[in-house]
Amino acid sequence: MYPNLTGLGIHDPKQIERYSLRQEAHKDVLKIYFHKQKGELFAKSVKFKYPRQVKNVRVDSSSGDYKEVTEINRNLTLVIDELNRLTKHEVVTDVDVKQKILSDLRHLEKVVSSKIAEIEADLEKLK
Repeated sequence: MYPNLTGLGIHDPKQIERYSLRQEAHKDVLKIYFHKQKGELFAKSVKFKYPRQVKNVRVDSSSGDYKEVTEINRNLTLVIDELNRLTKHEVVTDVDVKQKILSDLRHLEKVVSSKIAEIEADLEKLK
């Protein structure tokens, strides 16, 4: 039913909660978040990087000048279509973006605090 997601190694697509997509240099980074399982502090996630496709597009027909442009990888568009069907992805507004950034910031604070506590506990074991 979701051949592109299973091709990525995701055996139970119904566990997907949401995803994010961003561009880094000449790559698109897809991060898939799963529903938090009982007893887990943080929900699991996986990250995939797709190289952007480079194309030369004619800028001016009279001079024959070309410009190099990049576009999303075709395989990634197929994966995103499946993710949209699973998550019923909605159009994001500026307010949603602000809330997401704040939510991501709070999540990062928790992750960093947890990691610091883990490292401090390891240090205590060495005493």
